[in-house]
Amino acid sequence: MMKKLALIAVALLTASGCTVRVADLTVASSKNFDLNSGKLVKGQRVSGEDTYPVFILPFGVPNMKTAIDRAIESEKCAVGLSDVVLSHLNHSFFIGSVGMRAEGDLIIDKNQPGCENKGV
Repeated sequence: MMKKLALIAVALLTASGCTVRVADLTVASSKNFDLNSGKLVKGQRVSGEDTYPVFILPFGVPNMKTAIDRAIESEKCAVGLSDVVLSHLNHSFFIGSVGMRAEGDLIIDKNQPGCENKGV
């Protein structure tokens, strides 16, 4: 009976984790673009992550810039994110993963070639 209880406790610890909200930002981008352009429109809500596996120690250090870039690059006409939520992911207890997540609405630049009909 104690072995079962110990096994269940280890399984719960391994499967547990948490996501911590790091910041809420109005605009986030790692790209250069003209904020005064009259051709910026709001796009769909997207998410990007930078995660690494953990086996006792993490196999890398998650980077927020990479998470933001992955979210922006999900659309070729996007230049940034608006209404951004940045989160730190920690889903490990000896085994699992750690990471960063950037979630926000795409900022689409209609001045870019082939992007005239994109966005809302």
